[in-house]
Amino acid sequence: MKQLVGLLFCLSLSATTLAQTPPSTKPNIIYILADDLGYFDLGSYGNPYNETPHLDSLARQGLRFTQAYSASPVCSPSRAAILTGRHPARYGLTNFIAGNRTDDTSPVNPSPWNPFLPASATTIAEWIRPLGYTTGMVGKWHLGNADSLAPWNQGFDFSRMIGKNGLDYYNYSIFEDSYKTEFVDNGTKYLTDKLTDYAVEFVEKNVSKPGVARPFFLYLTYSAPHVFIVPRGDKLKKYFLKYEKFEGRYNPNYGAMMESLDDGVGRLMATLRKKGLLENTLVIFTSDNGGVGLPELGPIPTNMEPLRKWKGHIYEGGIRIPAIMFWKGKIAPGQTSEQYFSNVDYFATFSELLNHPMPEVEMDSRSILATILNPKITLPDQPAYWHYPHFSNQLGRPAGAVRLGDYKLTESYETGEMELYNLREDMGESKNLASTMPKKKQEMAALFKAWQKQVKANMPVRK
Repeated sequence: MKQLVGLLFCLSLSATTLAQTPPSTKPNIIYILADDLGYFDLGSYGNPYNETPHLDSLARQGLRFTQAYSASPVCSPSRAAILTGRHPARYGLTNFIAGNRTDDTSPVNPSPWNPFLPASATTIAEWIRPLGYTTGMVGKWHLGNADSLAPWNQGFDFSRMIGKNGLDYYNYSIFEDSYKTEFVDNGTKYLTDKLTDYAVEFVEKNVSKPGVARPFFLYLTYSAPHVFIVPRGDKLKKYFLKYEKFEGRYNPNYGAMMESLDDGVGRLMATLRKKGLLENTLVIFTSDNGGVGLPELGPIPTNMEPLRKWKGHIYEGGIRIPAIMFWKGKIAPGQTSEQYFSNVDYFATFSELLNHPMPEVEMDSRSILATILNPKITLPDQPAYWHYPHFSNQLGRPAGAVRLGDYKLTESYETGEMELYNLREDMGESKNLASTMPKKKQEMAALFKAWQKQVKANMPVRK
């Protein structure tokens, strides 16, 4: 116990020292977000088909989490959680923008909800900019289209937001710092590559000389590998050649898309290396939610087994995501952590890192900095919550869940049925323990109901 207290004290001193150093030596933060990337889609997470050498190298040189979560099984709420450190239920932002599916056979209609992140919400970019940081957002925003809700009015100095045809990788547009300036592509530049171009441009603009940069926060949100599954043709051959070897289990087009995403991360890391910034940059790579495991706008993109279900569901396949962190000289190479956490926790982590308090509102974020800097540290168990009172495009139904320690409780908002699982023994959620552990079920249910009341969770409407 004394060793743990001492280590945490040292980490606190380290964070304080970072905050007191000159602006040029404050750590840069690059947060890379893939779209609908499944838990097993990277080689470093056990995928034998997709070729992701740069991300696998990042995992070997840094820290790989095995129990990272998104705060929602769909994209917009998950992104709101990342940027605000608050559960999206607090904003009533509980579905993806434009998500309005219903089910005539259900006893409920989906909950009324708020289809944007309010301009009043404080984003990480707005919070970190007064500390001397330049802020950049590149890629998918999906938190509201009004000018007041766009990234250039939510704290970002450099904004390159996907505009028209965001699902078409060869016919799209990018808004540059406003709706007045728009880059339009008509089949010439692959979208993933274009986003990488912008990210490299942002980093290079902040470098005054090798090893010296104005501190920056880059929120790089690729649209890949979200459907449509449209790859670059020059990357397809190798995946078709080995398709039969894996008995059709994997999607060649998806594999090629993953390779372009991986190449983009490789280019960005090469830029950091060239500019002498590896020792002063925390790089985080993760996904916004689980992968798509059914035919949606084409063939099945990916396979989530042995996890249960996929995007749009509150089971593990919809919310458990890869998370890799790299910081040369600060994070020891080859590390793995079983610490479970949600993407709502990044705000508090950056707050401790920079020794700067979070906004004075009720936050849901808890710092995991101690584990990042020393993966042998396991933080005390804390509840993680999920709330999805909607019908997803991936056939998910209104439901919620809570995890505490190894146990996870799910609740159907249509029937009220609750299921209980021990994730350490059953990550596939195949053995429902609700009837054999009624006391644990009751304990978890009370915890979940109290949380729903606390955040004023919007619920489905009975017909």
